Amino acid sequence: MTLDNAMFAFAGTMVLLSVVLTTFVSPLFVWFTVFIGANLLQSAFTGFCPVARIFKMFGIKGGCAFK
Repeated sequence: MTLDNAMFAFAGTMVLLSVVLTTFVSPLFVWFTVFIGANLLQSAFTGFCPVARIFKMFGIKGGCAFK
């Protein structure tokens, strides 16, 4: 699994988790979804993602987007 695939899987999992939390726990968890979306948007322009650095420390090899 490349770093790009790991990032897509992690982001998708976090979005789904935030939807479940918003539905069943509190509507305020929608801000978690907003945070995830904002982080994805800024990483598309800057190429910086904190989770990508953490995954690199675990030894996941870089892909096209995150090298």
